[in-house]
Amino acid sequence: MTDKKVTVQITGQDAFELPMMSGTAGNDVIDVRTLGSKGVFTYDPGFLATASCQSKITYIDGDKGVLLHRGYPIEQLADGSNYIELCYLLLHGELPSPEKLVTFENTIKNHTMIHEKIATFFNGFVVDAHPMAMLCGVVGAMSSFYHDDLDISDPKQRQRSSYRLIAKLPTIAAMAYKYSIGQPFVYPRNNLSYSENFLNMMFSVPAEDYKVNPILADAMDKIFMLHADHEQNASTSTVRLAGSSGANPYACIAAGIASLWGPAHGGANEACLNMLKQIGSVDKIPEFVARAKDKADPFRLMGFGHRVYKNFDPRAKVMRQTCHEVLSALNVSDPLLDVAMELERIALEDEYFVSKKLYPNVDFYSGIILKAIGIPTSMFTVIFAMSRTVGWISHWDEMLSEEGQKIGRPRQLYTGAAKRDYVAPTDR
Repeated sequence: MTDKKVTVQITGQDAFELPMMSGTAGNDVIDVRTLGSKGVFTYDPGFLATASCQSKITYIDGDKGVLLHRGYPIEQLADGSNYIELCYLLLHGELPSPEKLVTFENTIKNHTMIHEKIATFFNGFVVDAHPMAMLCGVVGAMSSFYHDDLDISDPKQRQRSSYRLIAKLPTIAAMAYKYSIGQPFVYPRNNLSYSENFLNMMFSVPAEDYKVNPILADAMDKIFMLHADHEQNASTSTVRLAGSSGANPYACIAAGIASLWGPAHGGANEACLNMLKQIGSVDKIPEFVARAKDKADPFRLMGFGHRVYKNFDPRAKVMRQTCHEVLSALNVSDPLLDVAMELERIALEDEYFVSKKLYPNVDFYSGIILKAIGIPTSMFTVIFAMSRTVGWISHWDEMLSEEGQKIGRPRQLYTGAAKRDYVAPTDR
């Protein structure tokens, strides 16, 4: 809270003051909670100028290209940490000691198995069901397996639920993929790291001795880290809103998955790959770049610029290096990847893109990496959901830890018909 106040004057009424609040970083906010008593509300479609909560988890400064998790820059975390340690940080607020990190990692590994009855759920889906549909349905059903451990007022039960979700999402995601291609499920191996285990469950088959490429495992770990949390986006706000009603954690995460599934949110890297397919070859790039510069043309280059970051996406800086490492290690020959690399060169050098700060974003690079690894586009958003689960569950737990938490209830500006009398069918 600050000493600053805002004076509001409504025509025909006495002026009144609203307090202003300050966080540790970012803009001050006007506390409008008492506006309702004055007979008015704020109008903010999309909540673009509304702070819906207080949070200590993630901070973004889009103008400066800053992303902090619990105060730590994402670049430093991506360079020196790993996804499991980041999970601990997001959940608990501080980096763990070496002993606590080992204990946490072992706990996650011990929760990677799922109940065999959950595995049978997949038989209820048609073979061409979208993996996100399967993920959403199976995660929502997890509450039926842990119904004796769903007291959300108990911090220990919330923690167990959090650990289960982080541990089991890769297993469920890999099962969704295996089911979609008609291969047998591969069960988790506790002697592998989080990212190694996921790749093994995705790509190993009983008839072969699959060995995880360490460069690819590191790339997957980076993708998980860079998508772990991103403040109050649509899916995180969905999880918080669902959680405010007292819904169980599995239902809340399933709601987050459903929100993320929207193409305007979690489908950006898939949209980027579809754009590359539309361009098709390097020789057609000038034509499409010209179309992107033409305001009258509906074509847009996907994967460039960001709604939040008005400068370079800090996650893209990390992902760019990882992308080039993966392409070099795999030495893949793919026309679409050639198109992607030429588009990257143009975007970093062309005055039009540079002046408008339309730099390649994290979705551009992560889509290229996932394609190079061999992951189909239908799994891109699934991997996003896996990565973001720790962010969702951290916000859910933070919200439930607060005193006096109320159910979310946005207001509206009603523009429908005024009161009118019902007319019987025979008199209409």
